[in-house]
Amino acid sequence: QVQLVESGGGLVQTGDSLRLSCAASGRLFSSYAMGWFRQAPGKGREFVAAINRSGGSTSYADSVKGRFTISRGTAKNAVYLRMNSLKPEDTAIYYCAAKVFYGQVVITAAPGYDYWGQGTQVTVSS
Repeated sequence: QVQLVESGGGLVQTGDSLRLSCAASGRLFSSYAMGWFRQAPGKGREFVAAINRSGGSTSYADSVKGRFTISRGTAKNAVYLRMNSLKPEDTAIYYCAAKVFYGQVVITAAPGYDYWGQGTQVTVSS
């Protein structure tokens, strides 16, 4: 069983930055493919960013490319999402996801993940 706990959300202004963290339990963290998704009010859950188990490959939604960066912690069982130049349309609940996967692919589809955190709210005011 994998438990994921997100943190780092908050209320910021347009153009500000935030770093979200996702702490993962379990001894197999190095075998987890990880991803970030978000869900805005009245909308479905959408892909934001993903990273493979080694950290060598990443993928981003077009809407965040160049502004967001996903990374894996080297000493901690954690994955991070650095968000720069935030916009009001980035307002959403952000979820961390994990899948135990022994390959090196990046997983961008929500059904591909087995474990989800409870989410952290990000609100960007204009």
